[in-house]
Amino acid sequence: MAIKWNESLAVGHPEIDKQHQELYQRIDNLLEACNNGKGKEKLSELIDFLGEYVIIHFKTEESIMKQSGYPKYQEHKLAHDNFIARFKELKQQNIEEGGTVTLIIATNHLVIDWLNKHILSVDKEVGRFLANK
Repeated sequence: MAIKWNESLAVGHPEIDKQHQELYQRIDNLLEACNNGKGKEKLSELIDFLGEYVIIHFKTEESIMKQSGYPKYQEHKLAHDNFIARFKELKQQNIEEGGTVTLIIATNHLVIDWLNKHILSVDKEVGRFLANK
């Protein structure tokens, strides 16, 4: 199973799209490792990456929204904050239990499901706002 970024996920802002592409590539690397029986080894690497990169990405999006006067900034930021809280729980679970199969699945579901839904709805809305500005 692979997860690939494609043009249907583009929001129309080069920096945001580039960051989304990187997120998809890293998640795909974990899925590929799982297919090769190396998911446990790659999980900590992905969690460490996401712990830093998601913060950078969210700050980028939030800065763009603030600068452009995006009217749903607070709602969008809340979605980011909620993701970070859920992600921290997974990170703590990884520290306590290590890369269990259950944690690998939970991480994939959280990140893949959230990313797809968030990009296709909330981020696309930001992209439309920016395009019409």
